[in-house]
This record gives sequence, structure tokens and C-alpha cells, in this order.
Amino acid sequence: MINWENNIAQIAIPTPFPVGDINAYLIKGDALTLVDTGTKIPATKEVIQAGLKELDLEMSDIDQILLTHHHPDHVGGVEFFSSDIPLLGHAENEFWFNMTQEKMDKYEKFFVDLAKDMGVPNDFINQIGSLKNSLKLGCNRSITHALKEGDSVPGLPGWTVYETPGHAGTHIVLLREEDGALIGGDLLLQHVSPNPIIEPPLTEGESRPKAQLLLNASLRRLLQMPIQSVYAGHGEVIREPEALIHKRLASQHNRAMKVKDMLNEKPTTVFGICQQLFPKVYKQQFPLTISETLAQLDYLEDLREIKGEETEHGIVYSVK
Repeated sequence: MINWENNIAQIAIPTPFPVGDINAYLIKGDALTLVDTGTKIPATKEVIQAGLKELDLEMSDIDQILLTHHHPDHVGGVEFFSSDIPLLGHAENEFWFNMTQEKMDKYEKFFVDLAKDMGVPNDFINQIGSLKNSLKLGCNRSITHALKEGDSVPGLPGWTVYETPGHAGTHIVLLREEDGALIGGDLLLQHVSPNPIIEPPLTEGESRPKAQLLLNASLRRLLQMPIQSVYAGHGEVIREPEALIHKRLASQHNRAMKVKDMLNEKPTTVFGICQQLFPKVYKQQFPLTISETLAQLDYLEDLREIKGEETEHGIVYSVK
């Protein structure tokens, strides 16, 4: 049963990804706003229509769509709405939408080069194709109203935008300070830690973003905000966000220390650590597990706990 809670209603939309359902949110304001939309599969449209019907609404009643970040499970359903509907989100979403062959070639080259540095065998480098396939479930629209840090959300008085990169470089959250409601996207989830996804630099010549460091900084930012409830992109509403944030940060640190212990026993590559961290699933979920592994090594390097040495088999890490 879908109901309004403080002018917010949740619609859970199935996805073809291991993460399961994605939560889209309707927010009442001067403009009826849909936050996130699911993937570009037929079931998405059916579930959105059914959810709206429970609220005596139709898709044509939606005044605008706002995207928390560019991942396909959050943006693909945009394609089921009129092309005239305003689309709000971070300006850098544009890199991921309307993917041209030129951008895809650069995207692939980045991952191939990085995979070699990580010591990834050729058989796994070929899995980069699965990343391309997931992008096809995204959308081919353009942001019509770019949102940045500190902006008020058009049509939603009282809601403020905060940039929270880490899980995605385009990630934003929305805070309604009067009651501490946060539309949190995938920044904080009740039952799992958001994956710090590897992304290429959007400006040629820049360094690769260190997703785990960005994610940790974004989580710590939440601790400075007057948050009471987090309406998360997956799972239930989080009612005790402060305790969960501390838990997530501590858990990530402990995992990194486990990686340090592995390197203390035997120096190895990112791929070698990935095999040890995820022995049962790294083959089936390679893009996610290698992202998580690289994240822990980035974190340890930032703490100056480890060092990397270039070899013919990739960068080999060891404890300082």
C-alpha cells in the first residue's frame, strides 16, 4: 500500500540488477516531483503507473523529474515520460546520458588501462562489455535544470541540494531542514554499504576520482546536517541515520585493515586482493567486486599504510 508521509510517497520499482528494487519518491510541492525512475524495462512503467494509481494520480500529473545520480537503475524510467518534462539533476549527468561512440571509446580505454594496472587477466577485462550493457538501461535525455550545492529545488520550497559524490560522481541528496527529511539516493542504505563505483575522470588529463574517499567525506557531511529520516534509494526508510553512518564508516575501515593484513602476508595486485576478499562471487560480480577492492587500497594509500610498485603484472601493493 502506497501512502503519503509528510508529503513524500515511495514507489518500489523492480530492477534486473542484484541490488533489487529501487525506490522512487513522489514529493508534493508547488510542482509534483518524481525523484528517480527505475531502469528502462517495461516493468518499470507498469509499476510506476500502478503506484500513481494508488495515489489517484497518472504519469501526466508529474510536473518534473529529479535524479539523485546517473546509474541506470535510477534514470532509465525517464524514457517512459514525455520528452517535454523538466529533468533536474547534477550537470555531470550529461556525460553519462546520450553516450556517443567517442565517449564510449574513451570510457573503454580508461577501464582497459586501469585493469592492466590492477593486474586483471584478459578474461576479466572482457567483462567491461557488461558495463556497456548496463548503460543501455539508462536514458537518452538531457538535464534541463542543473542542480548544484546549496541550490533550492525548483517547485519544492524548503528543499536544499547537497552534492555527495562517492557512490557516483553525480550524486546529490535533498534535505528538508524543517523536519530533517533527507532524500538520500544511494549514499546511505539500511542493509548494505553503497559500492564506491570506479569512474573515469570527466576531464581529460585529470586523475581518477578516489570513490571511497569521496564517499566517506559525503557520509561525514551527513553527520553535520539536522537529519531525522533518510528516504533511501534501496530498502526501507532509515530512522536512526547517525548510528548507521558511524557503523558504515567503521565497517569500511575494518575491511581496509583486513586488506592490509592480507598484504602484510603477501604483496599482490588489486585483482589478487579481490580474489581473497570475494572468493565466491568475484567472477559473477566482477565490476562491483573490483570497484570495492580498489576502494580499500585507495583508502589505505591515503592513510600511507601501503605503497604500490609498478611491475609487468600490474601494480603490486605492499605494507610500508
